[in-house]
Amino acid sequence: MNQKPPKQKIFTGYQVFVIAILAFLQFTIVLDFMVLSPLSAILLDELTITTAEFGLVVSAYAFSAGASGLMASGFADKYDRKKLLLFFYTGFIVGTFLCGIAPNYQFLMFARIVTGIFGGVIGSIIYAIITDLFIMEKRGRVMGFVQMAFATSQILGIPFGLWLANHFGWHSPFLLIVGLSTVVYFIILFRLKPIDAHLSLQTKKNPFVHMKQTISNKTYLKGFSVTTLLATGGFMLMPFGAAYSVNNLGITLDQLPIVYMVTGVFSMVAGPLAGKISDSIGKYRVFWMGSTLAIIIILIYTNLGITPLSVVIILSVFMFIGITSRMVASQALLTAIPEPQDRGAFMGINSSVMQISGGIASAIAGMIVLQGDDGKLQHYPLLGYVVSFTVVLTIIMMYFINKMVQHKNIKAPEEAVAA
Repeated sequence: MNQKPPKQKIFTGYQVFVIAILAFLQFTIVLDFMVLSPLSAILLDELTITTAEFGLVVSAYAFSAGASGLMASGFADKYDRKKLLLFFYTGFIVGTFLCGIAPNYQFLMFARIVTGIFGGVIGSIIYAIITDLFIMEKRGRVMGFVQMAFATSQILGIPFGLWLANHFGWHSPFLLIVGLSTVVYFIILFRLKPIDAHLSLQTKKNPFVHMKQTISNKTYLKGFSVTTLLATGGFMLMPFGAAYSVNNLGITLDQLPIVYMVTGVFSMVAGPLAGKISDSIGKYRVFWMGSTLAIIIILIYTNLGITPLSVVIILSVFMFIGITSRMVASQALLTAIPEPQDRGAFMGINSSVMQISGGIASAIAGMIVLQGDDGKLQHYPLLGYVVSFTVVLTIIMMYFINKMVQHKNIKAPEEAVAA
C-alpha cells in the first residue's frame, strides 16, 4: 500500500518566529495608539480638556508619524530592515516613556509627537519585511496573524490598561507598554536575522529622488488613494469610542474593559480566519464582505441611545469582525503593488498617507463631536454617516486595485526575493 507523502508545512520554524515577533511588535505599537481611546473618558476630566483638544492629541501622533514616514521613505530601501526597525523602535520606547511621565496636556502633546515620529514608521517596516519574506499566496495568512495585534490589544492590553488607569492613574498603561516593548526589542536584537536581500536591487539613486519617483508613480498613487480613505473609519470613530460608550450608551467604566475584552476575543479569531479565507477565495471578496458588514453595524451603533451591555457587546463584535476582515484583505492586496526595489519606500509613504489622513480625520471628528452639559457626545451619528460613505468609496476603489494586482505578474520576483 502506498503511503501518503507527509503534509508539507505552510511555514518554516523561523518563519513562524518572524510572524510571532512581528505580531507582538505590532501589538505594542497598536496598544500605544489604541489605549488613548478608552482613556478618553478619563483624560477629558483629568486634564480638563475639550473633545477638540483630545482630538488634537490623537492627531499629533498621526501627523508626526506621517511626516517622519514620508521623510524616511527615501532611505527605507537603503538599509537592512532589521537595523532600521531597531532604530525606530528605540525612539518609540522613549516617546512612550515620556507619555508615562507627562504632567500636563502640553507635555502629553509633545510626547505623542515624539512617539509618532518613531512609532509611525514601524508599521511600514513590518509590512516591508512581510513582503520580503513571504510570497503573495501566503501573505493573507501572515497579515491575518499580524493583525491579531489589534484584537490582542483589546483582550489583554486595553482592559488591563484601563484597570491600571482606574487604580494607579492614566500614566500607568504607557509605562506598561514601555516594559513590554523593551522585552520585544532585545528579542529582535538577538534572534531576528538580517533582512537585506533588497539591497542588491538598489542603485546609487539619491534617496530624495527615490522618494519623489515613488510618490509620482501612477500605479503607486492608486494605492495611496485607497489608503487615504481606509484610514478615515478608525481615526474618526475610535478616539471617542469609550466616551461615547460611557456617556451615550450608559456603559460604566467598570464594564468598559468587558466590552473591549469580548470584542477582542472574536477579533482575534477573525484575523487569521479572514487571512486564510482571503488566500482561498480572494482578497477582494473578503474585503467587500467585511466592508458591507462594517457599514451596517456602524450605522446602527452610532445612532443608539442608552443600550444594554449585551447589545453593545454583540454590535461591537460584529463591527470589529467587519473592520478586521477588510483591513487584513486590503493590506495583503496593497503589498502586491510595489516592485521589490521600492517596497520600503512604498510602505513608508503609504504609512505616512494613512497617518496624515487619519490625523485629519481625527481633527475633523473632534470638531464634529461636541460634549454637552450632561456629558453626552452630540452629532455622533453624523460620524457614522461620514465613515459609511468612505467605506463605500473604498469598496469601489479597491475593486480596481484588485484588477490591477491580478494583471500584474509578480509571482516570479516574489519567490526570488523570498528565497
